[in-house]
Amino acid sequence: MTSPSWPAVNARRLAQHGLARPFPSGTAVAEVAAAVSGVHAQVLAAAEVSAALRVEGATRDDVRRALWEDRTLVKTFGPRGTVHLLPAADLGRWMAALGALPWRSAFPDGVRLTDDETRTVVAAIDEALRGRDLTVDELTEAIGDLAGAWAAEPVMPAFQTLWPRWRQVTDRAAYAGVLCYGPDRARKVTYARPPDADPVEPDAAVAWAIEQYLRSYGPATPASFAPWFGSTPAWAAERMAAHPTLVRVELDGEQAYDLPGAAYDGPPAAGVRLLPYFDAYVVGSRPRHLLFPGRARERALVPSGQAGNYPVLLVDGEVAGVWHQKRSGRRVAITVEPLSRLSAARLAQLDEQVARVGAIVDAEATLTIGPVSVGPHA
Repeated sequence: MTSPSWPAVNARRLAQHGLARPFPSGTAVAEVAAAVSGVHAQVLAAAEVSAALRVEGATRDDVRRALWEDRTLVKTFGPRGTVHLLPAADLGRWMAALGALPWRSAFPDGVRLTDDETRTVVAAIDEALRGRDLTVDELTEAIGDLAGAWAAEPVMPAFQTLWPRWRQVTDRAAYAGVLCYGPDRARKVTYARPPDADPVEPDAAVAWAIEQYLRSYGPATPASFAPWFGSTPAWAAERMAAHPTLVRVELDGEQAYDLPGAAYDGPPAAGVRLLPYFDAYVVGSRPRHLLFPGRARERALVPSGQAGNYPVLLVDGEVAGVWHQKRSGRRVAITVEPLSRLSAARLAQLDEQVARVGAIVDAEATLTIGPVSVGPHA
């Protein structure tokens, strides 16, 4: 049984993610989204940085163009039911795989939709979004007209208010292939019809999603895949064990899975990187105690162990600090809090990274090294 070292695993992941060195100029942003198995986009501005920093010379405008003009990227519900940027070419497989997860509404009777009601709401969304993008309020009104007032009733607790009942199955509608995000209208989110995708058999789609995860983050255990994908460990273990081609390896003393022929002979991880909120590399990579060594665990993870709530300073592929940016007009002030002293060479690399972030967001960037007082993103 192969037992790759952490540095070798780390080097392989960094190369796959375009962090050992950026992908060549001109690489399609959709290729980046495929390489990292989806760009987390709960904070879209962070997703723009996350995708652009992986391509030499790319900026947020390239990401926006791929999303709203070329439509090679789709903003939709991805792993864990959270908002992601996914390649349009892979959308059918992603939605089929995520739709295959066992699911039941967590809301109580009186709020929870039955299976029949869910199908009715999804059909209403399908009808409402044909040929037009709608804001949440507009879609709520349309669903109420098409499905009945019960679907639009504000009964779903969310963020100190009540949302309409239909919103508890927004991700179900996405997985059914009838909803994705459209471009914002002023400050309002819109929903749209996703691009057409050929139907994919669910079991085949799940096997494909496991392969994608291992390509981006392997080797990995079912206990690592489950929270990333949004499944239970038991379901993940069953699906990974049933996969016909995966091989067994050992990672950090645990039995794990990997793709056949996976190589661990990449160049040593080196360099400084600034990764924004919820960057795919830190969200998907495990074991956490190796990626967040020493003080990094307490400083850059929330108590539950979830990663991504802080933008992180990466040194040689491991978390070595946190950072924050504050924009004012055409300027962006970046504060970096390293957890240990940086050498002169590392400081020079950090200067380059700060300038790179500024170029991505079209702003003049300045660097301050010192404490970051901003808490984690929710």
